[in-house]
Amino acid sequence: MPGIIKRKNERYLLTGATGFLGSHIMAGLLLQGKKVVIAGRSSRDESLRHRIRKLLHWFGIKHLEGMLEFYETDFMKTRMGLGKDEYEHLCSSGLSIIHCASNTSFTATNREKVMTFNVESLSEILSFALKSKTPCFYYISSAYAAGTDHIKCPEAPVNSSRFTNVYEESKAAAEKAVSRRCKEGDLPYIIVRPSIVYGDSVTGRSIRFNALYYPVRFLKHIRDIYLNDLKNNNGAKAAAANIYINDEEVLHLPIRIFISNAGSINLIPVNYFTETFFSIMEKSEPDSFYHITSHNPETLKQLVLYTQRFLNVTGIKVIIGKSGADEMRNPAEELFDHFIKVYRPYLSDKRIFMRDNVDKATGSTLPPDFTYEIFRKCISYAISADWGEKLFV
Repeated sequence: MPGIIKRKNERYLLTGATGFLGSHIMAGLLLQGKKVVIAGRSSRDESLRHRIRKLLHWFGIKHLEGMLEFYETDFMKTRMGLGKDEYEHLCSSGLSIIHCASNTSFTATNREKVMTFNVESLSEILSFALKSKTPCFYYISSAYAAGTDHIKCPEAPVNSSRFTNVYEESKAAAEKAVSRRCKEGDLPYIIVRPSIVYGDSVTGRSIRFNALYYPVRFLKHIRDIYLNDLKNNNGAKAAAANIYINDEEVLHLPIRIFISNAGSINLIPVNYFTETFFSIMEKSEPDSFYHITSHNPETLKQLVLYTQRFLNVTGIKVIIGKSGADEMRNPAEELFDHFIKVYRPYLSDKRIFMRDNVDKATGSTLPPDFTYEIFRKCISYAISADWGEKLFV
């Protein structure tokens, strides 16, 4: 396996630039003076260029648009959906490739779409990588590709047959495809595995509000339902669920959250992800895996305390174990359980992600602890952006 060739005027082909992690990688490359080829698709309503332009404006770097090239691609088509001349031109451009595009759905009903997008579509971009002799193929995977067979997860090829959901399974399969094809073609590759990524720890800004944000968003939604009931409906629904405003003007919201074990939630801010990714690019060794994860993962109990403080509620309890089959659940509990069903396995995850390679590449630079101040900034920004609805307004 050859080493990673570093070129003075390195150029990159980036997929997934309209997504959360991809957009931050794009902004970081541009701010370093790197030219970037954006490979992606238009949405039903917007061209690829317009989607990227809105992101550049959000990052405050719209003046750097001239450093971008745009190619409308479809990885399920021959030559990535490009014409022969376009494809040959790109192949001769000496581009390093950062493949960040991904379908992040967890639900089993989307299994075919997830496996197609995350695994089958790799064939064409890997063929491009081999034909163009890319200096390096960087694949953005997930720490959770490790599966659930082992508690300690090394920075090494996946050795698991069980997964929490189809997303984890697809990422594990994709990693195997990347490593196999790159080894066959004698190409350097790097696989990067972030854990759950939230917004910027300094500013609170984000363009995606899933994962960490979902439980908080839905608890706020439930809170607002009952506050409205207390204000406008004489509190009939609230009284039936033992929900009331106490003497300290705090809403008592009795919700029990049952978790299977005393695990944790592995959270990192997007600014740490980006900084660490660029350190890996500078100091990585070929054929390597890197966990961009927290060394000090948070507990659900702590996040509940943060949420209660932020929402001015009380009564939410984390219980280790299962609720009884005939145990009565109040409407607020049932509603919350429904909202967080797909995220429940990550609320008490026992997996430990080893960080030897990442620590070597970064000089053991660690992410910040997830304090209440960081939580407040992130959730406040999410609310100000109406959970993404007003992001570009």
